[in-house]
Amino acid sequence: MVMVCIACGNNTKEDTTVTASEVIEDKTAVVSPGEGPIPTVDYDGLEPYLTKDNDSTYVVNFWATWCKPCIKEMPYFERIQAEYAKEKVQVVFVSLDFPDKLNTQVIPFIEKNNIQSKVILLDDSDANSWIPKVSQEWSGAIPATVIYKGKERKFYERSFSYEELKKEVTSIL
Repeated sequence: MVMVCIACGNNTKEDTTVTASEVIEDKTAVVSPGEGPIPTVDYDGLEPYLTKDNDSTYVVNFWATWCKPCIKEMPYFERIQAEYAKEKVQVVFVSLDFPDKLNTQVIPFIEKNNIQSKVILLDDSDANSWIPKVSQEWSGAIPATVIYKGKERKFYERSFSYEELKKEVTSIL
């Protein structure tokens, strides 16, 4: 078993660190409202979401159902997705929950909160390999967000208010 420790960083004094045993067994895709199957991918499957080179702006947010700052900021990402759809802004939520929690935690969370953006679940136990591929600046703490369009790319290891997120997204449009 591989022990994974991911800090759920935020800008408040309440930091939460979670340590859990990696359980990688259930890769069943489940249908969520309006989204179809939630893909479960390793880093190779995630990479295309981080490297699209077209006229869209991508906002890729790394989160987990147990991360309070992640949950708090999700409505802001959803609002950006809705308000900037005509400007071709696409939000992708990358869940770092354990794969065996897809049916019991991730899907119920998505349904309860009516998440309309694309959701994928990252199932890759080699975090030491893929975290620096996402960003050399990333310690592994969440929430973390990549905003990019073409070759312009910004990385944030922090949570956002709606105004802060809107400012960052519009700066790259």
